[in-house]
Amino acid sequence: MIPRRVAIAGVALSDVGRVDHLTPYALAAQASRRALNDAGLLPTDVDGFASTGLGAMAPIDVAEYLGLRPLWIDSTAVGGSTWEVMAAHAADAIAAGHADVVLITYASTARADLKKGLRTASLNWGSRGPLQYEAPYGHTLIAKYAMAARRHMHDYGTTLEQLAEVAVSARFNAAENPEAFYREPITIDEVLSGPMIADPFTKLQCCIRSDGGAAIVLVAEDRLPDIPTTPVWILGSAEATSHVSMSQWNDFTTGPAATTGPLAFQRAGVTPDDIDVAEIYDAFTYMLLMSLEDLGLCAKGEGGAFVESGALRLGGALPTNTDGGGLSACHPGQRGLFLLVEAVRQLRGDAGPRQVPNAELALVSGTGGWFCSSGTMILGRG
Repeated sequence: MIPRRVAIAGVALSDVGRVDHLTPYALAAQASRRALNDAGLLPTDVDGFASTGLGAMAPIDVAEYLGLRPLWIDSTAVGGSTWEVMAAHAADAIAAGHADVVLITYASTARADLKKGLRTASLNWGSRGPLQYEAPYGHTLIAKYAMAARRHMHDYGTTLEQLAEVAVSARFNAAENPEAFYREPITIDEVLSGPMIADPFTKLQCCIRSDGGAAIVLVAEDRLPDIPTTPVWILGSAEATSHVSMSQWNDFTTGPAATTGPLAFQRAGVTPDDIDVAEIYDAFTYMLLMSLEDLGLCAKGEGGAFVESGALRLGGALPTNTDGGGLSACHPGQRGLFLLVEAVRQLRGDAGPRQVPNAELALVSGTGGWFCSSGTMILGRG
């Protein structure tokens, strides 16, 4: 059988930001209905389904809630990069003929849960297995990122101001997104003078906590006559893991995106210089800065100077996280699927005032854990 090309035909968000009255299941259903409607499809057209993070047997719980009986399923769970990895698996399944229409969805009420004091709102990976050797020393997730950021500053001279610019650029872009949680401009001084969370990260250098869901619909090329939207093609993808124990991480200034970036570009037949818009996971400012280098969008050690130039802003050399990212727009537990939604909107020309002119190629890259996993995908209009 000749492999079929695969396109993303529908994308949508649920209500996002502050959503105190809906459950994660309801948000997933809302996003899924909207994405299927965007693609001009019905739930009965869906024969593949992927999700994780909800229920006792993900994704079966969510599939049942949505009234689906899929013939192909995936519940990959590798942190924030899950959704890029999951989309790549779905594309492989469609290309091989195992499914024709795959719905991928995710939702969380991370903000509402926290406000209600629910324990499910905490980040707790336990202390068994490899993590038991670091847990007694209080290695929180943010502390791991903070340690890595300090190493980059030591090795390459990256400054506090350059890290802060990542947050300022995100807020600059969020100003043009009516769905963004925070839209008011901020300055580097305001970022640096905020409460210290984990040195060198102040509050505004950490992702926000919000509610919301997202969904995308992948289809085989022979289904495109049924689709009213502009197809966005999956051109290439790659996935990789690195470590879970900080003691097993060889270099705090290089993550698994250094593997997935070159592979994704090679498989797509394009180069970093060809990319018009990038959507990159930004749970912390350093996550984005280091990912830029690992993906080949700038040279190793030059991430600080790259962001300092204003490259990430709308109108800059490489508009990145055009919706405001996890630092300003939304971050409901995991953000990887939201990256894909925004990339598709940009390539379809549906991004409104934040639209990047003539965007033809987009890079999407998710990071899981503390640079533990990476999923990178190249999307294109042609």
